[in-house]
Amino acid sequence: PLLALIGALVVSAVSIVFFMSYRGNRLQLRAMRNRSRAERKLLDDQLKLAREVQFLGELNEWLQSSRSLDELFDMVGRFMTHILPQAEGSVYVYSNSRDVLDGCASWNGGTHKAHIHPEGCWGLRRGRTYQYGASEIDFVCEHAEPHDGRPYFCFPILAHGETVGLLHLRAIEGQKEGFRDSRKLAQLCAEQISMAIANVRMRDQLHDQSVRDPLTGLFNRRHMTETLRKSISRSQQTGAYLSLIAVDVDHFKKFNDTHGHDAGDMVLRAVGAALEQGCERDEVACRIGGEEFMLILPDNSPEDAVSRAEQLRQAVEAVTVRYGEKALPRITISVGVSHYPA
Repeated sequence: PLLALIGALVVSAVSIVFFMSYRGNRLQLRAMRNRSRAERKLLDDQLKLAREVQFLGELNEWLQSSRSLDELFDMVGRFMTHILPQAEGSVYVYSNSRDVLDGCASWNGGTHKAHIHPEGCWGLRRGRTYQYGASEIDFVCEHAEPHDGRPYFCFPILAHGETVGLLHLRAIEGQKEGFRDSRKLAQLCAEQISMAIANVRMRDQLHDQSVRDPLTGLFNRRHMTETLRKSISRSQQTGAYLSLIAVDVDHFKKFNDTHGHDAGDMVLRAVGAALEQGCERDEVACRIGGEEFMLILPDNSPEDAVSRAEQLRQAVEAVTVRYGEKALPRITISVGVSHYPA
């Protein structure tokens, strides 16, 4: 009996040890699985973050190298499709008049309207990001109509303290949760786009200042020289006609001395406007300096150029310039025409 009791105790002890060991191993295995799952999620998040950072870096690099707004918006559409695949989007930019925003691009199945009013967007009206679907009470922007209840973001695009446009993103059907989580990334994209738009516009302004006459708005002597070089080269290669009309305002110094420099500037602006209105297709009107102007006419025969010169002379003489309460004397011009090949 004693030996049987000892045997039973030994078997019980072994069973308890085995059970405890088995239970401990199961708990350890479960902990390892949980840790492995957490580590895998952390790795996936890190890989996703690295991918987003890479896309943002590439987006910034490409946007900074764009030469025009059209090229820039094409890049934006292609990159946003990959950076935010769970969102359809569109981008708008303020027109020169600042009273409307022009639709420039859309992607991922999104659409954009030709023009929208800034009062029709809650993001622009409030001056900060607007998220539809984040509160119990929301109001739909006019530009988002017709609306089907999907959440969306409106990011005002700011550059140098000025609002230059709007980035509108809407969740793709079935991607609402992922879309809401993408707000921070979308904000970074809006910042990249805003700086790129500002850079392109500044570059365009600087270029305009370098080739435009500030008084008349016509192209200046520098641009005229470059255009003539290209036009003559084209004419040499193709045999196409090239004509020039040289314009000089008659007795301009006497006019300035009699009526003052402000009146003289008004006369120069009026002549410049007449030249610009007389341009067609790829023709170029330039102010060489002082009261001298030039009209470059590609693909115009000598006979057509002479006819255009006479029309221009008559158009300038028909202009009435008022200075203060009186009309200035009639403006007349002298015109010369040259051709290439001669």
